[in-house]
Amino acid sequence: MSDMPKGTILQRDKETYAIRVTPPSGVVTPQELEAVAAVARKYDVPMLKITSGQRFALIGLKEKDLHAACSELPFRVAGHYVQACPGNQWCQLARQNALEIAGVIEEKFRTFDGPAKIKMGVSGCGTCCAESYVRDIGLVGTSKGWNILVGGNSGGRARIADVLAKDLPDDEAVGLLERFLEYYKTNGKTKQRVARFVEARGIESIREALL
Repeated sequence: MSDMPKGTILQRDKETYAIRVTPPSGVVTPQELEAVAAVARKYDVPMLKITSGQRFALIGLKEKDLHAACSELPFRVAGHYVQACPGNQWCQLARQNALEIAGVIEEKFRTFDGPAKIKMGVSGCGTCCAESYVRDIGLVGTSKGWNILVGGNSGGRARIADVLAKDLPDDEAVGLLERFLEYYKTNGKTKQRVARFVEARGIESIREALL
């Protein structure tokens, strides 16, 4: 199929496919859960998997059903995503509103076209439940604002992210993320993940360029 939906993944059997859909910051309503279940039943999806990135993977779809299934799901398929913890609206440990700023970031950057895929994590406090230190870009809430982290990775070449800036209010944090992503887009190599980009450039050089 030449017009395969973006993000479609061929499975081990070489006949069926998986798609991943992204609830914003992992938050779902009962109605949305029912809609996902309805698609799984309708198209005989053999496995539904909640991924580490707070997304739903529908695994084992037939090729002929891909477009119809994608159109009936309540969430967007593929694209960049933002993990987030419940934040200070719900959690007694959180220092900042993780869900609110995660929503702003996801809406602003979900179609960002950079050198490679980007994973983001927003944690309302230093407990770091959204794995911010091992994401390409991370935010960690403090009593004064947000610490901005870049260059984390949880893969085979694991890397703890560097701190780009500390204690920024919401608007300044989002503005710095925008500047960093444009800097990465302009200077990064094709398929070079943020962790390798930060290693190559050095965090001091990046700070000097952006701050």
